[in-house]
Amino acid sequence: MNEKQRLESAQVSTGNSPDKKSEKDYSRFFETVYTAPSLKDAKKRGKEEVKYHNDFAIPEEFREMGKGRKFYIRTYGCQMNEHDTEVMAGILMALGYEPTNGVEDANVILLNTCAIRENAENKVFGELGHLKALKLEKPDLLLGVCGCMSQEESVVNRILSKHSFVDMIFGTHNIHRLPNILQEAYLSKEMVVEVWSKEGDVIENLPKVRKGKIKGWVNIMYGCDKFCTYCIVPYTRGKERSRRPEEIIQEVRHLAAQGYKEITLLGQNVNAYGKDLTDIQYGLGDLMDEIRKIDIPRIRFTTSHPRDFDDHLIEVLAKGGNLVEHIHLPVQSGSTDVLKIMARKYTREQYLELVRKIKAAIPGATLTTDIIVGYPNETEEQFEETMSLYREVGFDSAYTFIYSPREGTPAAKMVDNVPMEVKKERLQKLNALVNEYAAQRMKDHQDQIVEVLVEGESKKNPDVLAGYTRKNKLVNFKGPKSAVGQIVKVKITSANTWSLNGDMIVEEKAEVLI
Repeated sequence: MNEKQRLESAQVSTGNSPDKKSEKDYSRFFETVYTAPSLKDAKKRGKEEVKYHNDFAIPEEFREMGKGRKFYIRTYGCQMNEHDTEVMAGILMALGYEPTNGVEDANVILLNTCAIRENAENKVFGELGHLKALKLEKPDLLLGVCGCMSQEESVVNRILSKHSFVDMIFGTHNIHRLPNILQEAYLSKEMVVEVWSKEGDVIENLPKVRKGKIKGWVNIMYGCDKFCTYCIVPYTRGKERSRRPEEIIQEVRHLAAQGYKEITLLGQNVNAYGKDLTDIQYGLGDLMDEIRKIDIPRIRFTTSHPRDFDDHLIEVLAKGGNLVEHIHLPVQSGSTDVLKIMARKYTREQYLELVRKIKAAIPGATLTTDIIVGYPNETEEQFEETMSLYREVGFDSAYTFIYSPREGTPAAKMVDNVPMEVKKERLQKLNALVNEYAAQRMKDHQDQIVEVLVEGESKKNPDVLAGYTRKNKLVNFKGPKSAVGQIVKVKITSANTWSLNGDMIVEEKAEVLI
């Protein structure tokens, strides 16, 4: 029995199509037709060995699938999702599809989703509503939802019940299966759902289509084992799985040969890299120490967990060179009691000691962070501890959020007695402090000469170029278009809260002070 016959047989056996079924019947329907997400399974951390595959190839029978067809991918969320989009674009182009900049002429539309906050999910459902009319106009259009939202049971149930015009749902562990999923979607009359709740494997040699040749993302590991009580990522991305160092180093060398000026090493918990490698003792510090010898001007990494930021990594970062002195170090709260409820597994004092070590070893280090306000039962005193920690560290900037409950996480079951108006007041107060410190850090650059990696035209003025310093400060200046993709020297003439303005220096010998 082929796949189409199996699907049709399964539909007959259940007696209904997905859009006619009640939510309580979905589990039985999944067992016969779909591979669906299971929060219960996603919570497990099995002892089974992660399989490592370096033989990915597009099956011969699929290679002309996309001939004469176009694709469009809309990406939500973090850099990991951006990287996943690069891989999916690579696979689609290997299948013969061509990219398009709009949904109107696309034959395949994929929404690569984020599950970190409720607002991100609402945007996706809103977009699905807009795409429904297009799907009615073009019944042959394939519409797919992928990424982290697809790993959530509640999301799949909602799509099945309210958005039955969606053709495909596939998860974060299934990207390499995209050719098979597309083929099944073309053949099947029903929605194709393939979401693995088991731990994903590590798949090498996946094709990628990167945006430009200035900055590149290099994924070094997948998943997270920290299980912070507010976070859905360990369930949507699976357990921590590291790529082999030789594969990463080879990829970075390839990017260097192509002329990339900056790479960012990616991982949900990037400085836990190597802890799952059983045959060698090798961590992020070891990897950074090797990559710093490669001829790429700038190397970054994100996102760090303070619990795994060890002394060896600090020692390596202190060597400088192409290892930039900007470190993103999420703290989430300045209160030890709140950190305990969050299951962050460090105290306020331990975080401050880590900051002290970093600043002692790396003079001029720039620190940025993430902070959540209004966590369940957060008191005013605990919030003030976050404010005082911010001042004590002197962060350059921060991503700040009101707590957003995610179904299936322990925090979602906690009693929350903090009124929304109080949460909003705290966020406003914190943001005022963040803005104050950001503005001061920018003023510190006044009249200084900085190195700027030019990324292109300013979003506000095509006659102005824009780029970032080693410390990740946005700089706007006038200069020739030939400077795009290059590192140039700029003297800062004025500072705003979130950007700098300057004049490009053409002299060959200009002392760089920052």
